[in-house]
Amino acid sequence: MRLGLSQQDLAAIAGVSRQTIGGVEAGQYAPSTAVALRLARALGCQVEDLFWLEPDSLTVEAVPVRHFPAGQSVRLSLAQVGGRWIAYPLQGCDAFRLEMTPADGEGTCEANSPTMPVQLLDDLELLRRTVVVAGCTPAISLWAKAAERWHPGLRVHWTFDNSMSALYRLCRGEVHIAGMHLYDPVTQSHNSSFVQATLQDKAAVVINLGIWEEGLLVQSGNPLSIKTIDDLQRSDVSIVNRETGAGSRQVLEQALQQAGIDCQLVQGFDQIVPGHLEVAQAIAAGRAATGVSTAAIATAFGLGFIPLHRSRYDLVILKPYLDEAPVQQLLGTLGHPRVLSQLKALGGYDTSQTGEVVATIEPPPPPKRRRSQPSAG
Repeated sequence: MRLGLSQQDLAAIAGVSRQTIGGVEAGQYAPSTAVALRLARALGCQVEDLFWLEPDSLTVEAVPVRHFPAGQSVRLSLAQVGGRWIAYPLQGCDAFRLEMTPADGEGTCEANSPTMPVQLLDDLELLRRTVVVAGCTPAISLWAKAAERWHPGLRVHWTFDNSMSALYRLCRGEVHIAGMHLYDPVTQSHNSSFVQATLQDKAAVVINLGIWEEGLLVQSGNPLSIKTIDDLQRSDVSIVNRETGAGSRQVLEQALQQAGIDCQLVQGFDQIVPGHLEVAQAIAAGRAATGVSTAAIATAFGLGFIPLHRSRYDLVILKPYLDEAPVQQLLGTLGHPRVLSQLKALGGYDTSQTGEVVATIEPPPPPKRRRSQPSAG
């Protein structure tokens, strides 16, 4: 086609029959070495441009994440975490962001099976350079894209989870990094006490991604004149809420408690949506009057914002993962101007501590054994 040749023209130049050309094009005839060389010479290209061997199909044994759908063939993403291959199903929101997510493999998980065979659809070495981050802030995707541009061999897989879900996944060995923004009113600190209680015998470091403003999102122009948390008691105000374990839900519950408002008296308190974007979409579409999210989300959707709390969004990494080259590459970009400028452009992000280690979590020492006392006599 490139040279404007018919089958007969090509056959004449290569010194073969027209039926040979037709058979090759239809995949019904595998040419000899001599015919392949003649065709390549006639078309002005290499033999490898015309004929190639299909790569052998590789299979690895992977551990499916919790709630992996059983008994059906599923497109999935793969990453190596702590020496194990972990399989993440590409379904629902994980299958689509702005475009469909390419699969790394395909496999079927049988019910109650601890592992599953996965037929690879991508290069194994590329998958070994994957870092998996669980978290709820869209800032993770900005960070990931900047890091992948800086390190072309690096790949970051972002799985959307609320703070406690991300921490549990880190504890189960499903991800390298967990993002979280939880406040402990007892210790008056962010995240560390939750990490200590959940990881128990595991050592970890806590690195800051940014400090953000959380508060009530309202429709543009604030038509209902919502000004404080007290307005959530009004009969004309309904909300959308986040699931248990989400930092935004915790901000709402603590604000209601401080104001002396019973959660069950708030319309829509049990109307749950799974993420920051869904909160904003519900308010923008008029399905709710307000809900808790971040100033950056409010800006992105053109919504009004009433601040309630400054939250520290941190990244939790188990110490053994710090020795892995892909993790080092990703964390090494946190202080890069390209990353900081993207976070600042979101609005509502304070990057003064971005990239700093804000806590080190060590497992408690084993209890000392009591020395037995010699018996009298």
